[in-house]
Amino acid sequence: MKYETIHNLTLPKIGFGTWSLGGGGSADPTLDTASMSALRSALEIGYTHFDTAEYYAAGHCEELVGRAVRETNIAREKVFITTKISPEHLQYEEVLKSCENSLRRLKMDYIDLYLIHWPGTGVKYEEAFRALNKLVRDGKVRHLGVSNFKLKLLMKVQELSDTPIITDQVPYRLPDKAYVENGVLEYCQQNDILLTAYSPVKFRSMRVHKTIGEIAKAHSTTPFQIALAWLVMQPRVITIPMSFKPQHIQENFDAADIELTKEEFKTLSAAW
Repeated sequence: MKYETIHNLTLPKIGFGTWSLGGGGSADPTLDTASMSALRSALEIGYTHFDTAEYYAAGHCEELVGRAVRETNIAREKVFITTKISPEHLQYEEVLKSCENSLRRLKMDYIDLYLIHWPGTGVKYEEAFRALNKLVRDGKVRHLGVSNFKLKLLMKVQELSDTPIITDQVPYRLPDKAYVENGVLEYCQQNDILLTAYSPVKFRSMRVHKTIGEIAKAHSTTPFQIALAWLVMQPRVITIPMSFKPQHIQENFDAADIELTKEEFKTLSAAW
């Protein structure tokens, strides 16, 4: 596994995303067995960064993540838990309440990284960060970040946070480079902020694209692994793929060790 280190914090290049575990926008207990199996597989393989949110399965996903960590008997300090607060909860008291609810569902004493999930219309970020900064001071949250923030708003919340903004979690993958074009990636790379790429693989394109197929064949890997390796090769970029299938969970993890040549990286970057 490769790692990124910023502000005395080291994170693996590839973590485990949890969207759709335990349900979508609401809880679906019929998915619990498959969801717990996926989480156990990830922990056994060696994933240490798990990304969830209060929105995922209406909080049930957080419950499953916490349960998996406890049942696998992995020490709390050995895992890094990211969760997110929804934009409708960004008033001062609601921020504190949302954090308490996430901690209760996770059955943990602290959250490693707490993100604002989406920008919200009419949000008073000064008020939100007054609460977020308090959570850090109180030890309930270790680090702060954001998700789906464009450059102007990212720069604004940097000024409001008493501690460094650790990440902006955004959709970034081949061929979607919107956050390259809007300047967020370059800004993160120049200002010690991680860009966490979610939804890192666009499946239809990966299966049929000739260039990525040829590079995958040369490395005896899958096109999906090459797409992840392309992300991993970039400074200040980490990613959080997910899968229910143990084979794919392992392949995603192993993608961090694929060494693309500079020429292959350039070819992929220009292929779309």
